[in-house]
Amino acid sequence: AIRMLLRLSKNTHRVLTAVSVNCHDKSKTICSETFVNFRPISKTEAGYYWDTGEPRDKAGAYAIQGKGGAFVESITGSHSGIVGLPVFETVVLLENAGICLLPE
Repeated sequence: AIRMLLRLSKNTHRVLTAVSVNCHDKSKTICSETFVNFRPISKTEAGYYWDTGEPRDKAGAYAIQGKGGAFVESITGSHSGIVGLPVFETVVLLENAGICLLPE
């Protein structure tokens, strides 16, 4: 995890998250793409972050919704796609399948 964080330091990486909806024997899939820009991370900071326990079960060794968010300078794309389920894209798929989550 520490090596991963140091590789992310001062770099941008791409997070891809796919969602698929199956309804009435039809399947539609969409992919969310988000670019995450990291600020510089020192070895000491990465070590402290490891000691919190947060990065131990995270893809990419950080949780943007937790303490790891302190390393993220900016994102372009879907915040929810980084956390897990890209909400906007999921709603689009569901609405296209005839499932309205927020009726008028």
